[in-house]
Amino acid sequence: MQLLEGALRTYAWGSRTAIAELCGRPVPSNHPEAEVWLGAHPADPARLLGGADPVSLLEAVDADPAGQLGDRARAEFGDRLPFLLKLLAAEEPLSLQAHPSAIQAKEGFQREEAAGIPLDSPVRNYRDDSHKPELVVALTRFEVLAGFRDPHRTIELLMALEVPALDHYIALLAGQPDSSGLRALFTTWITLPPPALEALLPQILEGCVRYLSGGPGSRAYTAELRTVLGLGESYPGDAGVLASLLLNRITLQPGEGLYVAAGNLHAYLHGLAVEVMANSDNVLRGGLTPKHVDVPELLRVLDFEPLTGPVLTPSAVPGAATVVYETPAPEFALTRVDLDRSGDRHPASVEFELAGPRILLCTSGSVTLRSGGKTLDLEQGGAAWIAASDPELVAVARTSTAQVFSAAVG
Repeated sequence: MQLLEGALRTYAWGSRTAIAELCGRPVPSNHPEAEVWLGAHPADPARLLGGADPVSLLEAVDADPAGQLGDRARAEFGDRLPFLLKLLAAEEPLSLQAHPSAIQAKEGFQREEAAGIPLDSPVRNYRDDSHKPELVVALTRFEVLAGFRDPHRTIELLMALEVPALDHYIALLAGQPDSSGLRALFTTWITLPPPALEALLPQILEGCVRYLSGGPGSRAYTAELRTVLGLGESYPGDAGVLASLLLNRITLQPGEGLYVAAGNLHAYLHGLAVEVMANSDNVLRGGLTPKHVDVPELLRVLDFEPLTGPVLTPSAVPGAATVVYETPAPEFALTRVDLDRSGDRHPASVEFELAGPRILLCTSGSVTLRSGGKTLDLEQGGAAWIAASDPELVAVARTSTAQVFSAAVG
């Protein structure tokens, strides 16, 4: 059991306040802080603290895979930590993206290796041979585009814009209101020649303004069209703005989660969240970014089946400390622990039953961790690494209330 120092990633879409405030640092930060990586990913491993010098978690796992990972994790995933835990703070939208399946990732990685594309090349799509299912859980109100909307609702939205130039595309989807129709329309839009895109997009944005400026009455698509306007302002002439019209617009409240399976097109828009994923960095982008966009490769991995009911709301058992975010991913399992020092609403302590490897992240208050005869205080924004060889683990609230997320092998 050791304190874990995450690797801070600064991207333009990050926040100068969210992560700094959570970790108790001065705000605003010097740079937009987008992610804190808590794991053993080769691109940016976290560091173990407590010894004479910090040690990379990746190096610690490589030096003692049996003690750090345990037999169960090694049998299924080899000598590497199979998950990556993150803090994610989006002030601006992330790119429109999807992740490959396990088969697609292996094939794509081998193909780009054979082509001699360097791993650090900006045009590289597959930086490893793993898939990347992921789960995001909101710490604040968290805005997301995720998965294709039911085609019938999309037809209704497009008709509400009252843009004659859309009639052809509405007819295309109405003639086949299913995954095949969504594939046809998305492919048509994402590959529009620049002159056609430059002609169509302003008319759609004007339709959004008209809709949002209309008189009283039903405004079922207000959030969706405000998002389209915002994306159109940030990314003028980007086909990803058109694609956003086809996706579910979701608001996660604190504690709610969203599971993103392979092939689901998505973009995180705004907010602070905890994210856990398979230990991969494979991303196929389709727009809303200055980074490399590979539309043909994206089309190979996309799942066009409409996504319904994507929000995960874990059911808390009265008087229990732990809620579980159920997903089908074998690489990770995420639980949230709510502690109450008084014992009125939640228990003051909790024992983690399964052995490590495990990463704990304190998102509110502070706790004391006890493992064997060792104790460790974990402050808000702090993280700890629990090796498979560590004895039983107990977390005890140090403040009136505390919240801890636990990432382990699924």
